[in-house]
Amino acid sequence: MTGRQRFTDPYMWFIVAIGGAVCLYSIYAFPRVSLARINLAFLLLAVFLATVGSRTAVVIPRIGGQITVSDTFIFLTMLLYGGEAAILLAAMDGICSTIHSSRKSRTIFFNAAVMACSTCLTVWTLRLCFGPIVELPNRQISASFITAICVMALVQYVFNSSLVAIAQACKLGQPFWQTWRKYYLWTSLTYVAGASAAGIIARLVSSVGFYALLVTTPIIAIVYLTYSTYVKNIETSTRQAELAEQHIEELSRYITEQERIREQFAQIEKLSALGELASGVAHDFNNALAGILGRAQLMMMKTKDPEVLRGLQIIAKAAQDGAHTVKRIQNFARQRRDRDFELVAIDQLLLDVTEMTRPRWKARAEAANVHITFGSRIETDALVMGDDSELREVLINIVFNAVDALPEGGEITLSTMERNEVIEISISDTGIGMSPEVRSRIFDPFYTTKGKAGLGLGLAVSYGIILRHGGMINVESEVGRGTTFRITLPMAKGEPKATTEAKSILKDACGVPPATALVALPSQAQSSQSGRIRILVVDDEAPLREILREILEHEGHEVVLAEGGCQALELFAVEKFDAVFTDIGMPGMNGWELARSIRARDQRIPLAIITGWGDAVSAQEQEAAGVGWVVTKPFTADRIRELAQEVFRYLNSSDESTTPPHNSAGASSHSQASEFSPIVLPQDELAHIPQHIS
Repeated sequence: MTGRQRFTDPYMWFIVAIGGAVCLYSIYAFPRVSLARINLAFLLLAVFLATVGSRTAVVIPRIGGQITVSDTFIFLTMLLYGGEAAILLAAMDGICSTIHSSRKSRTIFFNAAVMACSTCLTVWTLRLCFGPIVELPNRQISASFITAICVMALVQYVFNSSLVAIAQACKLGQPFWQTWRKYYLWTSLTYVAGASAAGIIARLVSSVGFYALLVTTPIIAIVYLTYSTYVKNIETSTRQAELAEQHIEELSRYITEQERIREQFAQIEKLSALGELASGVAHDFNNALAGILGRAQLMMMKTKDPEVLRGLQIIAKAAQDGAHTVKRIQNFARQRRDRDFELVAIDQLLLDVTEMTRPRWKARAEAANVHITFGSRIETDALVMGDDSELREVLINIVFNAVDALPEGGEITLSTMERNEVIEISISDTGIGMSPEVRSRIFDPFYTTKGKAGLGLGLAVSYGIILRHGGMINVESEVGRGTTFRITLPMAKGEPKATTEAKSILKDACGVPPATALVALPSQAQSSQSGRIRILVVDDEAPLREILREILEHEGHEVVLAEGGCQALELFAVEKFDAVFTDIGMPGMNGWELARSIRARDQRIPLAIITGWGDAVSAQEQEAAGVGWVVTKPFTADRIRELAQEVFRYLNSSDESTTPPHNSAGASSHSQASEFSPIVLPQDELAHIPQHIS
């Protein structure tokens, strides 16, 4: 209930009280003023007004109220029988006309009181301006008589419509002027027509007799029909206006939706362009950093000079810092659509988010004397296909932003709902909100309102994650009213098609399930019991080939180098190798094509990918190519030594059912260099990596 609406009842009962007082006074003054003029004609007029006049009404468009033609008879009574008779007759008409449309006693008494009050004001205005009202019909048609009729119509119209409009404005919660102009301005026609007809009839009655009323009955009927036709035209125009408003609203919604879609596409294009730029930059940096870090660590193994060691350590640390910088670019540019998606329970996900963010919105906030209420309405147990860690990252980031938007405390609400095979997750806060300009840019990379405290990548990364999950993220915000983020995700419908197809391909190629595909087949070369293995290293970057060779030879292994896939296949055809380490992006034949070709010749030989693309390698592609390890550039010497040891243990395992460490997109192979995770690309781009980039 708005501020105006709470005044509706008090106002209506106040008018009822005043109307009651007016009626009591009119009853008291009636014998002295009007009783002498009462005759059979008055009684017939009163009966006609109560039975016919009150029923002859026209509905007010849009508002549900109605206007009767009884004003003509009230004006006539005022001119022929005096003001008090007209006041009592008006109150009776208000009761009779309202009973037909409402059974509420408050409404009935209010309408009667409005009629009594407005008629009383009209009566006393005419008396003050023109003297006794009953003497007006006896005067000649003159300017004074016409003015009196006009004043009678105007005063009755203004006060009657104003009293009702005030009540209606309070009820609708709208300004008085807007309500009066919209619903009651045009009703002046019935008062002007009624007063004119009453003036003519009263003049005829005073000249010819009361039977002139019967003669003028057609005039009243014509007035009524004219007014009815006028109101019907208004209703038609109103319906057309409402239809036009609906069309405008639909058009506005369509334009808003198109604008939202345009903004989403623009956001996607920006993220895609920046992602492609970041992927290329990160890949090249990873290759360069791999050469710097690897060479520095090799030199550290060969020198004893403390000063040289200190310089090499600084170089290695700088390379690792560069890798961290690349990692931040990679986190932003994660746009690969294919992920190792699993079934994720939304209710458990939100419970995890609540607990993981509790220290921020409760402990830390209360320590700063800020009280934040965290509420959750989890109304679904549905599942989605996704990466639970990424989805948690998105939700935690939004909750943290909500906490930052509540410097004085407030409320954060986490809720879910299901609709049309979609899960909607809402995160709302009662914080400071955002301006339209800020709201339009919050998903832009490197845009932040936190100054040096923020990088401006959190929501841009979140947008990419949700998009990659087949969902959408929208935001509603108003300055001073808070913000609501709405995330929609498709409900799960079983195992992802990509995973099923990849497993099927691998099973068809190897004849056994993926988990044992790499251990159930004979090896072409036997590993040495002394720990020495023969490795084919394939990379089109000569510095990286040399670094890998030196690291592996330092561990006692035999290394053969190939600068591309075609050369590697030629060597593989005439020589025996215990393992193959290859890059992905190479001219002529890329690493995937090489891995599949080697796997077709030897289904048990260990294959490892060492690439600047790193996490872009999906588990499905890794399984399909029979690749057991993925190592990210820049790598450390320790990681390469560990890789060689894992291959050796696999080759010399006495348990033929032992499965080699098969990591999903390099998960296990990043144990010592997880901070150097590579750029993430869409799956369908992996097969089309530029052939001149490694």
